[in-house]
Amino acid sequence: MRCHRLLAAAALGAVIGAAPARAQTDATSLDELLDLVRQGQTRDDRQHQQRLEEFRQRQAERTELLREAQARKAEVQQRSEQLEATFEENERLIDDVQAQLDERLGTLRELFGVLQQVSGDARSLFRSSLTNIEYPDRDAFLTEFAAKAGSSGRLPTIDEIERLWFELQREATELGKIKRLEDFEVLTADGRKVTEDIVRVGPFNLVADGRYLRMTESGSVAELQRQPQGRFVNSTSDLLRAAPDDEMVRFGIDVTRGQLLALLIETPTFGEYVQLGGIITLIIIALGVIGIALAAERLITLGIAARRVKAQLKSDMPNEDNPLGRVLKVYHDNPNVDTETLELKLGEAILREVPKLQRGILFIKVISVVAPLLGLLGTVVGMIQTFQSITLFGTGDPTVMASGISVALITTVAGLCVAIPTVLLHTLVNTRARNLIQILQEQSAGIVARQAERR
Repeated sequence: MRCHRLLAAAALGAVIGAAPARAQTDATSLDELLDLVRQGQTRDDRQHQQRLEEFRQRQAERTELLREAQARKAEVQQRSEQLEATFEENERLIDDVQAQLDERLGTLRELFGVLQQVSGDARSLFRSSLTNIEYPDRDAFLTEFAAKAGSSGRLPTIDEIERLWFELQREATELGKIKRLEDFEVLTADGRKVTEDIVRVGPFNLVADGRYLRMTESGSVAELQRQPQGRFVNSTSDLLRAAPDDEMVRFGIDVTRGQLLALLIETPTFGEYVQLGGIITLIIIALGVIGIALAAERLITLGIAARRVKAQLKSDMPNEDNPLGRVLKVYHDNPNVDTETLELKLGEAILREVPKLQRGILFIKVISVVAPLLGLLGTVVGMIQTFQSITLFGTGDPTVMASGISVALITTVAGLCVAIPTVLLHTLVNTRARNLIQILQEQSAGIVARQAERR
């Protein structure tokens, strides 16, 4: 019987479909279940009524918000229409004012065009001028002035136009001066910043004590990484120490405003030439030094011997400090021998003196011949290197061939520079030695002749 009641309650719950699960489980009879269902339906009706009331309230709020948004939209549209009207009115006003400006400017517009062009040209000129290190604020002024002169909304003032004229006049005046700038900041070649006095030579050069300077792209002053030859550098010191307005100084000025100076300092030094020429150039130079030193020693020795031989010619007593004295001593030591024996003894004495007089002369001659041959060898080696570079890299880049051409030319020049003086020195030394030998032979022949006459 209890089972049948539960089945009936489940069936009733399935029919009404909304009874709470807890009420179904707590009901112990159909009446209780019906009461519970009635109570749940009543509670659900209240909840539905509450939700409906809340929905209606939110709908009213949204309706109010929609009304406010529509009112705001209408207000904004009205404001937009007013602004568009104001914009159109301002456009018409600007056109009218521009037309009035164009009418009133008249020929002045051409004047401002000229001022804009002049200020632009002056700005380019001043940026590259050495006077820019003294007046660096001109660039900003000219930039602003050119912008104003080229603008239709702003015009340069009278003061600005007068300053443009002043800057042009000052530039022309300063370019004609040799001006000393005291306590100027200079960037040295090793990267240090020092303060010292410098001299600006018109638009051409900047110099310090013993150095040439240059103006960098930023307008500062820096020392050249390499300085030219000493005679040019010395003139910078003379210029810096010269008294103003009353002294003339010989100065190496670069009228190309630094271009010739840049090429001059790029010229390789003697050490760089030797390095470019390679080992063959070093051998040629070593032979040249040896040959010239040997020739110098021979010239000094033969010169001393020549003076002593001349003194011996004026004396009857033989002196062993010279070749002729040693030959004459043979005659004085053997006054009674026959002519043939005396001739042989004198010939022997002369043969002993000849190697001393001709010592080293043959080696000088060998150097004078070998040096140009080594130069020719270096030329061939350099051309081989050049052709190898052409094979590897083609002829598009001349710099890849520069190394071989440098070796060829430098070794050739080195060989000729050694050969020419050594040939001249060999001729001079050989002539002096032959003259002394000729004197010995003449005196020996005279002695033999006098001995034969006495016999």
